[in-house]
Amino acid sequence: MVIKGGFVLTKKQLQMGATIITTEDLREFKMELLDDIKLLLKNQSGQQSKKWLKSFEVRELLGISPGTLQNLRINGTLPYTKMGGVLYYDYQEIMKILEGNKIHNKF
Repeated sequence: MVIKGGFVLTKKQLQMGATIITTEDLREFKMELLDDIKLLLKNQSGQQSKKWLKSFEVRELLGISPGTLQNLRINGTLPYTKMGGVLYYDYQEIMKILEGNKIHNKF
């Protein structure tokens, strides 16, 4: 064992070129990581990554029950596509419907 810079290292660690990480290194890494995450979130800007959503995803997105989703389909409020017994909804269409039904109170 060898003492180097106040740290005890084995000969194997010295031969492998051991790297010592300081708390300052960790802080710097944390800040870089946070900046990268913020940039990713900013670039995504709330857009859904999928074009087509399944029923359970639409129910989660809108916070509605299966019965309410069925009513929206039946009365033609929410367009859908059916393939192989699976219902798909266009994310952009859902957003258009939400925007189109926005209520502006004039208080």
